[in-house]
Amino acid sequence: MRQALPLDRPGQSALTLIWSEMDVIQRTALAVGLVLVMLAVLAPWLAPFEPNAQSLLARFRPPIGFERASPGHWLGTDELGRDILSRCLYGLRLTLGLALLGAVIGLLIGCSLGLLAGVAGGRTDAAVMGAVDTQIAVPFTLVALFVLTIFGNSLSVLVVVLGLAGWEQYARIIRGEARKLVRMPFVEAARAAGATPWRIAGRHLLPNLVSPMVVQFTSSLSNIILLESTLSFLGLGVQPPTATLGAMVGIGRDYMPTAPWIVTGAAFLILAVTFAVQILGDWLRDRADVRLRQR
Repeated sequence: MRQALPLDRPGQSALTLIWSEMDVIQRTALAVGLVLVMLAVLAPWLAPFEPNAQSLLARFRPPIGFERASPGHWLGTDELGRDILSRCLYGLRLTLGLALLGAVIGLLIGCSLGLLAGVAGGRTDAAVMGAVDTQIAVPFTLVALFVLTIFGNSLSVLVVVLGLAGWEQYARIIRGEARKLVRMPFVEAARAAGATPWRIAGRHLLPNLVSPMVVQFTSSLSNIILLESTLSFLGLGVQPPTATLGAMVGIGRDYMPTAPWIVTGAAFLILAVTFAVQILGDWLRDRADVRLRQR
């Protein structure tokens, strides 16, 4: 018998019902995720300084509580005297935005092509999987370097590059699941009733593909953050002085022996984002999988 969904229980808010169904780790991940989103949204009001404001007289000042700490710089300053806390807040804001946009673009491209290949089959399937195999065979970092070198490294180009990173994983997963589902009796019954291929894909296949899509989406978010870090480290990501978490880690690596606080804040935020995304992704997978809800 189908379990009751959160909104099936009247008299309680959706957030209260969601909270009651989570275990301790999932609640922690939800709380961390909400805090991170709030920090990113409120960054302009929470940041104590302008993120790009330099003060060479305040270079390499440690966080509050250590000797030589500079008043007001709670997490210290970097090699140019910029406030680490302010740059972390703005970097979190931009990194989350880039990761979400890139993951959504990859999901739309990969799932559309994967569903098309799984439903259509034949030459369409061969063409899509040929493109997938080509993408997998070529290291994407080289592709990203080539595209950014040719078209420049503006934010719009970077978003497109990040969106193309990982679409092949969506396509492979969705295509494989769709190929299995089209042989199921309920799809055969819909086809016998005169349903068009696109109606079958939208009404009967997609609800059963939500679970693998959610799992891949959460994994893609973490991978995109790491890719952005790599591109920023190579000088082809978001250009200085704009802060992203990946760029802060990449630049601060050279100062780790003498000023580890330059990296610590950004690295901790990357870890927190990854933790929240992965745990909440597993929970969403279980809630979205119609096959699990029917047990």
